[in-house]
Amino acid sequence: MRGPFRHRDFRLVMGAKLLSVLGGQMQTVAIGFHVYQRTHDPLHLGLVGLAKFVPAFLLSLPAGQVADRFQRRKVLVVYHATTVVSAVLLALLVHHDSFLPLYAVLVLLGSARAFAGPANHALLPSLVPGLELSAAIAYSSSVWQVSAIAGPALGGLLLAAKGPLGVYVASALASTAAFVQLALVRTDSGRHDKEPLSFAELFAGVRYVGRARLLLGAISLDLFAVLLGGAVALLPAFAEDVLHVGPRGLGVLSATPAVGALATALLLSQRPVARHAGGLMLGGVLAFGVATIVFGLSRSFWLSLLALALVGAADMVSVVVRQMLLQLATPDAMRGRVSAVNLVFVGASNELGELESGLSAAWLGIVPAVVAGGVLTCVVVAVWALLFPELRRLDRLDDVRPLS
Repeated sequence: MRGPFRHRDFRLVMGAKLLSVLGGQMQTVAIGFHVYQRTHDPLHLGLVGLAKFVPAFLLSLPAGQVADRFQRRKVLVVYHATTVVSAVLLALLVHHDSFLPLYAVLVLLGSARAFAGPANHALLPSLVPGLELSAAIAYSSSVWQVSAIAGPALGGLLLAAKGPLGVYVASALASTAAFVQLALVRTDSGRHDKEPLSFAELFAGVRYVGRARLLLGAISLDLFAVLLGGAVALLPAFAEDVLHVGPRGLGVLSATPAVGALATALLLSQRPVARHAGGLMLGGVLAFGVATIVFGLSRSFWLSLLALALVGAADMVSVVVRQMLLQLATPDAMRGRVSAVNLVFVGASNELGELESGLSAAWLGIVPAVVAGGVLTCVVVAVWALLFPELRRLDRLDDVRPLS
C-alpha cells in the first residue's frame, strides 16, 4: 500500500469520515424534503440553515482553541457520539406536529460540528508525513465526495421506500460505525497551545488571518461564493416545483455536485496543483458562479445535472488550493484556531447561505434567486482579483510559508 493510506490511523479517520458524511448527507436530504413537503415554503428551508448556522458562528472560535489545547482525536470522538444521539432524536420526532423540536436538534448538531471542524482539519497533518500532506488533503476531499454522492442517492431511495424515518435510522447506524472507527485511532496530537486561556488567545486565529493576506483573500473569496451561490439549499424546491422529479430525482440532484467534485479531487490527487495556484482558485470560483446561473435557468433534468456537476468540480479546485494554503501558511500550534476562522468564514456560511437562499427565493422566486446568486458570485471574483493581488499572483504553493 502506497501513499497516505499506508498509515493505519489515516485509514481509520478516512473510514470514519466516509461513514459520518454518508449518514449526514442522507439526513440532510430527508430533512429538506420533509420540511418542504409539509410547508411548500422555501423560507423554511432557510430556517433549517439558520438553525445550523447560529451555533457554528457562535462556537467556532472557542472550538478552535479547544482543538489547540486538547486531544483532537477525543474532540472528534465526542462529535461522532453526538451525531448518533441527533439521528435518534430526529427519528423520534419524525411525526411531531411542530418543527421547533427538529430545529432544536439541528442546533445541537450544529454545535457539535462547530467543535469537530477545527479538530478534523488540524488533526490531518499529524496522520501523515509532510511530503504526503497534499495527497492526503486530496484523498480526504475525495472520501468526503464519495459519501456526498452515495449519501443523497441512498437518502432519496430510502425516502421513496421508507420515508424520513427510514433515513434517520440508517443515519444513526452510519454514525455509530463512524464513532467506533474514531475510537480506535491512536495518534496523539498533543497540546500545541500552552498559553494561558485568555480573550486575546481566543481571537489569535482572527489576528493571524488578518495579517496573512493570502489566507484572508482565499477564505473571504469562498465565503462570498458559498453565501451567494447557494443553489444546493433550494434543491428540494427545484425537484418539486421546477423539474418535477420527486424524491428519487432530489437524491440524484443532491448527489451530482459531489460527482463533479470527486472527479476533480481524484485528478488533483494524482496531479497536484503545481503552478498558477491563485489563478486556478479565482477561475474555479468564477466557473462555480457560471454553472450556478446555468442550473437556475435550466428546465431540463439532464442539463441541470451537468450544471450541478460543474458546480462541484469548480468548487473542488478552490477547496484544494484553500486547504493547502491553510496548512502551509499556518504554524502547527495555531492550526486549530486558524481552521476555526476558516470554518466561520466558509463552513458557517454554508448554513447562512441556506438562509440567504431561502429568503431570496421567498422574495424573488426560486429561479431568480439562484440566477442572481450566480451573477453576484462572478462579480465577487472580479472584485477579489483587484483587492487581493497577492492571491492573483500566487504561483507555487511550495513557496508558501507561515508568517513569523
